[in-house]
Parts: sequence; structure tokens; C-alpha cells
Amino acid sequence: MKKIVVFIVAAATSITVMAQSPLLKEAQNLDKQFREAEALEKYKAVLINEPQNITVLTRITEINTAIGSRQKENIAKSSYYFNALQHAQRAYAADSNSYLASYAMAIASGKMTEVADENKKIVGYVRDVKNYADRAVRLNPNDGKSWYTLGKWHWEMVNLNWAKKAAVKALYGGLPKGDITVAITSYEKCKTLEPYFVINFLDLAKAYQYDNKPDKAIAVLQQLVKLPTRTADDAAYKEEGKQLLQKLL
Repeated sequence: MKKIVVFIVAAATSITVMAQSPLLKEAQNLDKQFREAEALEKYKAVLINEPQNITVLTRITEINTAIGSRQKENIAKSSYYFNALQHAQRAYAADSNSYLASYAMAIASGKMTEVADENKKIVGYVRDVKNYADRAVRLNPNDGKSWYTLGKWHWEMVNLNWAKKAAVKALYGGLPKGDITVAITSYEKCKTLEPYFVINFLDLAKAYQYDNKPDKAIAVLQQLVKLPTRTADDAAYKEEGKQLLQKLL
């Protein structure tokens, strides 16, 4: 009981400190306006005085993965993804029992699979995504984005191309198999916990389509196109969802 009280007091103190930080408020306002590059710099400035602020480290990780995913050149993409991984590692080093730190490690590792130049590294990152996503949902079963990340891992393992499957088998004798049912269940949990997380709706619809459940895919897509745009990528996701819906109707 004493440990719980201490944790609550510490958490409340942390929230108070964050609420009083003008730099953090500026960063969050820029974030809401989709001015990601500017928000990123403000968040980094917050870390000067709060180097172990896991919430900020996690958000920096998310922004770097988002910006990196839009880069056409592999060098630029790699730079953003490596930056994401570095900040995720800082968060995990600050508190390995933080679900946010594990979530950050999972999403950063997932992006590193796209740019790693050796099969052994790719497989290592693939394993890391699963391990950290599992840890995140164990630490906080009510975090929707962690469930999405776990669902994404299963979805991508189901859809591994033959070249990657051969590389995985040659290096480690295979990885745990992806399971479309687990992917869908995880996405559905995220949908309940994060009802405005647009990319989750899109990926859930794709999973239902893959699982030969077009009616459920259509229902999810009909919800998707009505969602508000809350991130810089949501408009593109909604457009993709709209096009998929037209194909399925």
C-alpha cells in the first residue's frame, strides 16, 4: 500500500511539473496544429530541464517515426528512425517499467526494420517489436496504442514476403508466427480504448478483409471516414479508407 501511495504522489508531482512548463505547453500547441518539426524542437528543449520525461521522450519518438515515414529518400528516413530509437532507448533507460517506454521501443524498433541493412538486424528488430509490445500491454492493458502496435506486429508477420520469411528462417529457425485473429483482437481493443485513432481503423479493416469478413471491414471503414482529423497523417489514412470502402461496397 505504501508503494502505491508513493507512486501516486510521484505521478501527481510529475503531472504538476509538466503542467507548469511553458515550453511543454508551446510544444503541445504546435503539435495540435500539425507543426511537427517545430513541436519536435520544443519537446527537445523540454528535455534540457527534464531529461527523463518519459511522456516527452515518447512523443518525440512518435513524431520522428511519423515524419520519417513520409521521407522518400532512405537516408532521411533512416535519420528520423534512428532518432526515434535513440529517444525510445532514453525513455526505457529512465524507467523500464513504464508502459510508455516499452511502447516507444516497440514503435521505433518497428520502423528500424524498414531501414536496417542486414537481415540479422532486421530480425532482431522484429523480435524487439513483439517483446516490447507484449511488455507494454502487460504493464498497461488500457493503453490503446500499445494494443495497436501488438496487432500491427501480428498483421505484418502474417504478411511477411517470402524473401523475409526465408531470411528469418535461415537466421533463427523462424520467429513466432503472426496470427490474424490476434491482430484483429488487438486492433479491436485499441478501437475501444482509442476511438479516434484513425490508422487503427484502417488496419483493422484490412485485417477483416484479409480474414474474408468484408461486412465487418465495411462497417469499420464507414466509421473511419467520419472520424476527425487529429494527426498530420489522418487525412491520407481517411482517403485510403474511403477508396477501400468504395471497392468493397
